[in-house]
Amino acid sequence: MAKQPIDTVRLQLYTAYANLAMAHSAVVKHQQQYTVLNYKIRARLLKGLNDGSMNIRSIFDDEKVKLQTGQLCNYCGSKVNLALDHIFPKKYGGMDEAENLVYACRACNSSKESSDLMEWMRKSGRFLPLMMIRRYLKLTYEYCVNHKLLDLNLDDLLDLALPFRVDLVPISYPKPTHLVITAADYLKQPDTSVE
Repeated sequence: MAKQPIDTVRLQLYTAYANLAMAHSAVVKHQQQYTVLNYKIRARLLKGLNDGSMNIRSIFDDEKVKLQTGQLCNYCGSKVNLALDHIFPKKYGGMDEAENLVYACRACNSSKESSDLMEWMRKSGRFLPLMMIRRYLKLTYEYCVNHKLLDLNLDDLLDLALPFRVDLVPISYPKPTHLVITAADYLKQPDTSVE
């Protein structure tokens, strides 16, 4: 069976969200590789999103995680020199609302500047914590619903001034061992530095 080409905003976001769920399920179980179960989770969610029997959950769950994580950089886990950062940059219409604000250390904040979060992730050469990617996806999805963009062709977005880059949302993920759920998980990893 041939894969359906990802040509609409809706399909791009649904595919990204389903693949994120696949990665999340593997990381939570501390798996070394993705298994049939992870692929089934992805397939079931993608089918459910496409046929309307499932939907992308609200950002409320992400807000709870943000509060539980506490004051640390949501990108790298640092606890020093923190400031609020806009996920969707203010320069491109990002709002001063809780859903769009996270703590970031000075190093991450100045490195990101007013870049799109996914563009910055790509430039940095590392995957952000899965909860940050999920938050970005949910903000992007909500924006697209509110502005009636979901059924547009991906190419139609290129000429629009938007606070996100839907073309850069991750569709594929590295091995589960290279991913973390939240930035707090960086603090739990063993120190491998040599003294």
